[in-house]
Amino acid sequence: MTNAAHPFDALMDITARPRIVFVRGEGSYLWDDAGKRYLDFIQGWAVNCLGHSPPAVAEAIAAQAKTLITPSPAYYNDTSLRLAKALVDKSCFDQVFFANSGAEANEGAIKLARKYGSVYRGGAFEIITFEGGFHGRTLATMSASGKRAFEPLFEPKVSGFRKAKLNDLTSVKELINPNTVAVMLEPIQGEAGVWPATDQFLRDLRALTDEHGLLLIFDEIQTGMGRTGRLFHYEHAEIAPDIMTLGKGIGGGAPLAALLATEKASCFEHGDQGGTFNGNPLMCAAGLAVIEIVGKPEFLKSASDAGLFLESELQRLSARHGLGEVRGRGLLLALDLKLPMGAAIVAQAMSKGLLLNSPQPDALRFMPALNVTREEISEMIDGLDDVLTKAGAARRVA
Repeated sequence: MTNAAHPFDALMDITARPRIVFVRGEGSYLWDDAGKRYLDFIQGWAVNCLGHSPPAVAEAIAAQAKTLITPSPAYYNDTSLRLAKALVDKSCFDQVFFANSGAEANEGAIKLARKYGSVYRGGAFEIITFEGGFHGRTLATMSASGKRAFEPLFEPKVSGFRKAKLNDLTSVKELINPNTVAVMLEPIQGEAGVWPATDQFLRDLRALTDEHGLLLIFDEIQTGMGRTGRLFHYEHAEIAPDIMTLGKGIGGGAPLAALLATEKASCFEHGDQGGTFNGNPLMCAAGLAVIEIVGKPEFLKSASDAGLFLESELQRLSARHGLGEVRGRGLLLALDLKLPMGAAIVAQAMSKGLLLNSPQPDALRFMPALNVTREEISEMIDGLDDVLTKAGAARRVA
């Protein structure tokens, strides 16, 4: 056995990372160990809803760490109770189970739906999910996902997931059978390239699931906590799901997630669900700090306005460079590049101190902090404009 020759080598090589080490973050910016500054429009994949190291979150965690880190999930703690009550008060749900990651929350949602099928629907267990969907990297959530790259991995998968087409109600109807217990979807498919479900489709799904006595599950790991201009995306469609999952932004950078359910859907019995660190006060303190800021109407209005400005600036950029549509909602947007040049654009932007994401080869995804300023949006647009101009010139020469 040999020791790793370089600190990079000590980490499992599970993704292509640039050889840059970040050491500090503040708001919309990151700094590497060489002192270079980067404008960050990824923000941990929509995790840092208040930007990097927001004072409110940092102070809440520091204060909580001096008081109580975790007493064990076998006991109540005051911080998790306050956060659960805040989430219930601001949503259509009655009960909350805290988790450490979005995948864990989604795993819990799948288990809760199957428990519901066992208790109320004669053992029904199948969940209709969607092509292009992404629900996490546990075996069950990978099985629920409609990501083609997952199909050959870690076989055999967990059975019981049937895939419909987004915004195609007929494709959902055709999959309903006596074993069906729920329909689960992301209101906007982020990893697939930011493809939104229409509000009408979401309303139709609610009516269809009601008609058949099925649960409707919203995976709001990426869209929740103000990302699309409302605290929760389901509010846009003016419907109420039976189950919702939250992650990413709920902790403002801290590992926190939540599974929320109506009283009827909350059918776990003692011993069915748990987790050593779930609901620990350290992470729940971060969640409280986030919801106290993000949950204010004036903050949500500001985030919504920033999203409209970013959308209009991306549309202007698209027209200038002959690119495709801008899709998404609020501060979760994508720019269609029309060509598979996303990776090259991301690499060139990084060299100029701009962090962007390409979830699909022909698209860029934008997930800035919810308190991003117009000046920062304009700075990003100018940087991307320069990269696209040079990329266009290179293509013309080629």
